[in-house]
Parts: sequence; structure tokens; C-alpha cells
Amino acid sequence: MNDYAKERILPKLSQNLQRIREIAHNSSDLLVNEFVLSGLPAALLCCEGMLSTSTITELILRPIVEIQLEHPTAEQIFQHIQKHQLFSTDRAEALNYRDLFRFLNSGFAVLVLDGCQKALVFGVQGYDKRSVSTPSGENNIFGAKDGFVEVVRTNMSLIRRRMKSPFLKLELGCYGDKSQTDLCICYLYDRVPQALIQKIKRQLSSMKLESILSSGYIRPFLETSRPSLFDTISTTQRPDVFCAKLLEGRVGILIDGTPFALVIPKLFNESFQSMDDYCYKPYYATFLRWLKYAAFLVALLLPALYVAIALHHPELLNRTLLLILAESEETAPLSLTTEAIGILLVYEIIREAGLRLPQAVGGAVSIVAGLIVGDAAVSSGLISTPMLTVTAISVIAGFVIPDLNPPISILRLAFVLAGGMGGLFGISLLGAAVLFHICAAQNHGFPLTAPVAPFRKRGMRDILYRADFPTMQSGNFTVEEYHEKTSQTATQPVDDDFNALSCLFRDVCSISVYVRAAHWHSDFHRATNFALHSGISFDSPNGQPCSPLQGT
Repeated sequence: MNDYAKERILPKLSQNLQRIREIAHNSSDLLVNEFVLSGLPAALLCCEGMLSTSTITELILRPIVEIQLEHPTAEQIFQHIQKHQLFSTDRAEALNYRDLFRFLNSGFAVLVLDGCQKALVFGVQGYDKRSVSTPSGENNIFGAKDGFVEVVRTNMSLIRRRMKSPFLKLELGCYGDKSQTDLCICYLYDRVPQALIQKIKRQLSSMKLESILSSGYIRPFLETSRPSLFDTISTTQRPDVFCAKLLEGRVGILIDGTPFALVIPKLFNESFQSMDDYCYKPYYATFLRWLKYAAFLVALLLPALYVAIALHHPELLNRTLLLILAESEETAPLSLTTEAIGILLVYEIIREAGLRLPQAVGGAVSIVAGLIVGDAAVSSGLISTPMLTVTAISVIAGFVIPDLNPPISILRLAFVLAGGMGGLFGISLLGAAVLFHICAAQNHGFPLTAPVAPFRKRGMRDILYRADFPTMQSGNFTVEEYHEKTSQTATQPVDDDFNALSCLFRDVCSISVYVRAAHWHSDFHRATNFALHSGISFDSPNGQPCSPLQGT
């Protein structure tokens, strides 16, 4: 807390201006315009570059100078300005230096008078800002083309244009001791649980931050679940998506200085939804929805399944595939697991380089990596062609659901290690652990996996399929239906989910055992041929390891 935070404005103008300059350390962008107002010394303060010079001249300076009162006091002048003059629609009062500097650095003009311990502030913001444009991270075909910008008040207007309901409440607050960043809490008063609003406000008030420069600064303070690979708070650049979430009873947070808005809570299934889904026919939207589910599984499991089957379960492949894999891996100097991890790490390096480099150079990185590095690696024999193909398909599938790219990148490597060490059994165990982890995640009492677990039949109309709008709009659906309100009502669903997951874990382990048993009693000669060509060892029907030296 700064020393001047609760220090009241001094009544003497000369002392007041001296104190303001001391607090600002004689900053060059602080402009002090001294003049006489009806016989009283006055000063108009502003911050250079934060306001419109033409607006302050026409609407503030010229009308103030024209005010002529006979023997007025400072309080009478302030009352005259407030009651009879309209310099700007956004007006307020500052009683201490903390409020004065907060308004000053936000683009307000501040009027101080000799003999008064308060200041009048006028909203004349005119700083440079990025115009409203298409959001770069959430492209669509049929939806709106405008996106959030870095100015919080502009973002508030974009929301109000779409939600003209009087129930829409926008609460503006200031957070961060040094940055004094404006945060706006948005919600529909008749849809959102009041307990959720109060809890979010308490969490924001308890933050001890010097500055808030992006949405990532405050996200850890709003997450109530244990650390998770999957986000429990969603982000969006689109005002239409933001308003759709508010209609479902969620809480949105706009942060000054960033075009990314936060939405609380987030559900896992939202990563597979887009605004275009609600512009297509229900049958096509359902097809796209299931296509995204399949792409998620392919992006997550395809490299791991390839490694697991090639190393531990070659009998699951037909003769043609066995020969192709054996021929490709015969000259490869590295093991399949090392090869897969190396390719995935190289891809992450290339992707990160393409993102951080200037846009003009980012495309060249992809070309060099794809055509030169990839072709050279295959031609030299460092990487097998099937492994490169499998990795490329997995990476492309991950592009379908960009919201889940961070957890997919980490889990894909983990599944490759599990598949390389334990085969399908290792993948099954890790898959069960990930499933437990997702089902355990929650935020403010809202399960991440709702409405699948705990199961809510009504919510499945936008999960398994996309129902038509007359069906979806019936009943004023809100996410409060997913909230575990009390321990009494939440015990049974949680127990049911635990039992269901326990059964799932048991079934997964059983399937893995059956696969292993089938591996022992399968076509032994086909597996032996693959071992002879590729150098991969496996278990024989009698439990003894079989290697290329013992293939016959």
C-alpha cells in the first residue's frame, strides 16, 4: 500500500500541486494547467497521451473559463459545475490522492480549486487503441466477426450491444497495487447463483498482486480445485460466445489491457463446441461434434497405440502391415519409443518457434521443418516413414480442438512412454488415471465433466447430439443444475460416479489382461517373423522371451 493511498487532498492549491508533483516524481507526462476561475486559483490536471486534446479544449477548458460568479467559494463553484454545466457524461469526485491518480492515469481530466479538499474529474479518454477486429484465435464462418480488444470499456459496450436486458450487471473494480487495473465482473442477475458471485468477489478482493497484466495473473486465485492438466476456467475473445455463457448462468470477467475474457465455470465438453455448430443443421452439427471427439482420441492415443502394438502386440496386425513395419524399422537406429518422443518434441519446438517468430517468418519455419527436416530425416534413415506418418496424423487431429492443445501435448508424450513400457496394458492404466483426474476436477462446486459425470439427461442434448433450438431453448437452462449444492444432494452422485469409475477401471484392466492373453495364444509364427526383421522381442506362449536370435 502506497503512503499516499488514504491521504486527503489539501485545501491550499499551491500545496496541493506540490504534493501531486511529489507523488508523481515530476513525471514529464503530467500536465498542470493553472488559471483563474471566477477569481479563485484553479488547475486542470491531465496525463499526456491518455485523453483527447480537442475534447478537453472544447468541452472542459473553454466552458470553465466562461463561468463568471460573484465572490464565489470553491464549494459554490463545484456545485455550479455539477448542477448547471455538462462538461462530460462521465463525472465523479476524488477525495484522496489515490483516487485522483487512478482517474488521472485512466484518461480523466481533474479539476482542483483553491480552498476545497476534493477534486472534480471528467471522462475525456482519447488514448490510442486497437480497433475492433476479427479474433485471431477463434475463427468461425457464420458468426460475428468482432472480437474483444484491450480496452475494458470497449469490451463492455460490445457485450451491452448484444445483451440489452436490464438484468445484465457490469461491476467495475480496480485491482493491483501498482497497476490499478480495471476488472469488470459480468453476469445476468436472474440466472447466476448469488453464492457464486459473492465467492468470486471475495477471491478477487483477497488477491495480493502488485500488477495485473494479463488474464493468467488472476486465474490461480479463481480456481478452487486441486492443480489440474485441464482448465477449469475458460477464455474467449468472442463477445457472442461470452454472452452465450452468461445466458447459461456463468460469470464473466473482463480485464483491462487484454482481449481475453474469463468465464467461470468451465465444462470439459465446451472444448468441442463452437458457435458454428449452432448455425448448421442439427444432423451436421452432431456429425462435427463426434468428429471432434474422434480427433481428440486420435491426437492423444495414435502414437502410443502404434508404439505399443509394434513393440508388445505385433500379432494384432495383419501380415502386410507387419512386413511394412518390419522393413521400415529394420534400418532405424533408435527404438520406437525414443523415435516417437523425439519426433513429438521436435514438433513442439517447431510449433513454438512458429508462434514466437514474426508472422512473416513463421510460415517459413513450417516449410523448412516439414519439407527439409522431415524429408531429410526419413531419407537418412533416422526416422521411419510409418512413425512420421502416424505423428503427422496425430498432430493434425490436435488442430481440430485447439483449446485442448496444452494437455494433449503433455499427455501424448506420457501415453507414448506408457505404451512403450507396458503396451496396451500401460495405456489402459494411464487412461484410467487420466479419467479419474478429469472426473475429480471441479471449480466452485461445478464438476468439470458435467453433465456426463454426474449424469444429467437434460444436458446431454448438446453433448451426444445437437438438438434443435426449440428444444435447447425450452426451460431456461442454466449450469446451476450441475452444481453440487449440499453434501446431502452431492453424496449420492459422487458415490455413483466413484462406483462407475471403479467398474470402468476394473473393466479396463480386464480388457488389458485379455489382450495380453490373446497375445500369448495368437499366431506365433507371424510375430516371430516380425521379430526377426525388426529386432523386437516379445513373450512366447510358454512365457519365455523370444528374440531375433531365438526366433526359430
